[in-house]
Amino acid sequence: MKILVIEDSEPLRRSLDVGLNNLGFTVDGTGDGSQGLSMALCGDYDLIILDLMLPSVDGMSILKALRSSSSQARVLILSARSEAQDKINGLMKGADDYLTKPFSFEELHARVLALSRRGQLQNQQNTLCVGECVLDLSLKTLHYQQHPINLTRNEYKIIECLFSAKERVLGLEMISEAVAGQFDMLSKNALEAHISAIRKKVRLLGGELPIKNKRGFGYVASQN
Repeated sequence: MKILVIEDSEPLRRSLDVGLNNLGFTVDGTGDGSQGLSMALCGDYDLIILDLMLPSVDGMSILKALRSSSSQARVLILSARSEAQDKINGLMKGADDYLTKPFSFEELHARVLALSRRGQLQNQQNTLCVGECVLDLSLKTLHYQQHPINLTRNEYKIIECLFSAKERVLGLEMISEAVAGQFDMLSKNALEAHISAIRKKVRLLGGELPIKNKRGFGYVASQN
């Protein structure tokens, strides 16, 4: 996933660059609105993280130009403007998500993952494969070696979240938001119980669920 960060705070831009690179994303960045607009229109970016208050060209003007172009990039507004009307204006003018400053990097990561999953559906990449398990995003089904596995709604959402972020460790907060939503919380015990139940279903077919527990950090879908 290729990300462009348009943010005039150099320390924040540097922090996002390091954090997102460490998670396996390809990141470009600029603090100038005019340069950011040129990069956004000419570069093949999957996601643009966009500040609103920028020198030379403001964020809303960049968003308007993107939505008037052929660009299919998702846009995540990252702004200190926290009033409800600011969020409404940003979303109504074409942003895919809106996150206010200050924010936790883990929440930003969760939102980036959510937007990446939305992009996979749009691009018709309808299956996610990890090891010998295949998740069908259209049919909402999991198969092990072509054998179907019945999942509950929450079990499916957990697998979708982890498979979408294959080879990246996800903490409880990110998995919880994917399963329960922004305004609810999945407990650690409930998450462990769901994953244990899925493991048992895969083992009944003679396989192993390709999800590992990184103690103290979270879970990772990995075929290694």
